[in-house]
Amino acid sequence: MNAAPLDVADAFGVYVHVPFCAHRCDYCAFATYDDRDHLRDTYVAAVLQEIAWAREQGLPAATSIFFGGGTPSRLTPEQLLSILDALERSDDCEVTVECNPEDATRERLTAYRDGGVTRMSYGVQSTQAAVLADLGRGHGTMAHEEVARLTHDVGFASWNMDLIVGSRAETLDDVRATLADLLTLENPPPHISCYALTPEASTPLGRDPSRHPDEDDTADAYDLVGSTLESEGYQWEEISNWALPGHECRHNHVYWDHGDYVGFGSAAHSHQRGRRFWNVRTPDRYIAMVARGERPLGGEEFLDQAAQNFERDSLALRTRRGVPVEAFDSLEEIAHLVQVENNRVVLTPGARLVANQVILRLRSTP
Repeated sequence: MNAAPLDVADAFGVYVHVPFCAHRCDYCAFATYDDRDHLRDTYVAAVLQEIAWAREQGLPAATSIFFGGGTPSRLTPEQLLSILDALERSDDCEVTVECNPEDATRERLTAYRDGGVTRMSYGVQSTQAAVLADLGRGHGTMAHEEVARLTHDVGFASWNMDLIVGSRAETLDDVRATLADLLTLENPPPHISCYALTPEASTPLGRDPSRHPDEDDTADAYDLVGSTLESEGYQWEEISNWALPGHECRHNHVYWDHGDYVGFGSAAHSHQRGRRFWNVRTPDRYIAMVARGERPLGGEEFLDQAAQNFERDSLALRTRRGVPVEAFDSLEEIAHLVQVENNRVVLTPGARLVANQVILRLRSTP
């Protein structure tokens, strides 16, 4: 079973950004590139140097590490594990690697497990062929079955599969079929995420209005996912996440609990005691700056106490923990969107996709 979330005071997360992809999906607006694989060796060397600088300045031992992207499995296991080995970790550190289903070979997963990775996360998105084609995904419709078998056989107790709802090619029957495909596996994923498809302006999806999701259809699909998972014993954790008890992602909680974390690699973001800072976006510039001995800082901001309080409560309100009733001056205007449990305000299931309407009414003063 996975390590339980820690108290925020004890937690410290590390995020490693891997910006390489074999193919850029039609909906992706992240800092990822499908034409930079030739930079992988020098990129890994730059990340190792950035970590070395951070350790010289007293980088705490990580209680959770997350390799995200991009596609971390574009690196060889040896490259990825060299980064992991450079990081000081707590004895029970959770280490998660995002992986494309088509990259999940027995050899790769075994290398990860033997090298200290404790948790896997797979971008399945759907098991239906028309939906995968509309999203621009590369894996086949039965990839989830092989991935689940291999992940279990190799010995990962906790792992995650991501879903996306909202494709114009997807019907509610498609959503039901995808959920049935995952939940009837011999070893179903103990953590499932579900994200609403968003048409970002810079993406092929965003540039084609005919492919933009219908908000009502997306909400119906999301509600179906939530009700189905909760009926199967998964606990709602956060807007987009459900997990079987004991299989929560510790690293997620660092973000949701407004904890401290440091990001390494191009475009990686960090937060420490109210200071937010981030690295330059492109891997080319990141590598060049590190090679010159320069810190690859892209920007920073300092949050005053009121801003920190608002951000803390905004994040907490997205979770099943909610916020104290004192975080609001009044609940009258949002009574239909929230419920009060043990003096804490929690979103109703029907309000999860409109959480911003509730967040806007939070108090922003210390």
